Amino acid sequence: MRTFANVHELKAAVGETFGPTEWRTVTQEQVNLFADATDDHQWIHVDVDRAKEGPFGGTIAHGYLTLSLLPTFMFSMVHVDNIAMAVNFGLNKVRFPRPVPVGARVRAVGELADVKGTPAGYLATLKMTIEIEGEKRAACVAEPLYLYVPADQAASA
Repeated sequence: MRTFANVHELKAAVGETFGPTEWRTVTQEQVNLFADATDDHQWIHVDVDRAKEGPFGGTIAHGYLTLSLLPTFMFSMVHVDNIAMAVNFGLNKVRFPRPVPVGARVRAVGELADVKGTPAGYLATLKMTIEIEGEKRAACVAEPLYLYVPADQAASA
């Protein structure tokens, strides 16, 4: 975990790499709950018996489930003090080079690519990679954006 005293310290760290995070196991229960939340019950995700005969040899996590782990990973790598809030602002790019088999362990590595001041706060761009234990190809490569609103800026708004 890298802690910054404020957004100005964060901005000075552009180019710095964070992580890797701790490994996290992707479970069938997570996949099933995600399927229920998104109404995406495709058999490659939720039908354990059928998926054994499918192209991946078992069930796999939804790509968007893998992507949804980014905030958890991000906030376990980077913390900024003296902010009113940090919010997910979106994504520039997302790719899913390799599916995550249920039962696999994943972790993330991130690089702070940019921090720009905006009227709403400081917009940080990261380059995040979610790795699968024992695999050469990443599960997800993305550029999430996080908006950091300094505590003093929120108080004056």
